[in-house]
Amino acid sequence: MSTDVDACTRNDVYAAMCPCRDMLDLLANKWSALAIGALEDGPRRNGELKRRLEGISPKVLSQTLKRLEDHGLVTRTVYPEVPARVEYALTELGCGAAGPLGMLREWVEANAGA
Repeated sequence: MSTDVDACTRNDVYAAMCPCRDMLDLLANKWSALAIGALEDGPRRNGELKRRLEGISPKVLSQTLKRLEDHGLVTRTVYPEVPARVEYALTELGCGAAGPLGMLREWVEANAGA
């Protein structure tokens, strides 16, 4: 019989104390999934993301991007211009998450009326 400690060392999302759950929680959030999708085509500025993610508030967008950055899925680049230009882009880890999340978005769109 395995313990929670054993489950965590093998990254078992079903284990109560597994750190994988933080990432699952982040990726299962609709705004995270949509932000990652919006960044698939390349870096975008905050305003571009706000326009693409219809209905998101500036506060939620900021919080979402910060969480994605904290988890290593997105990078934030500040360019030394006046006014400062900030761009967000997917990291390698973020690109890896983009594929499965893209399939989930496609499934949702195809089955929304079901």
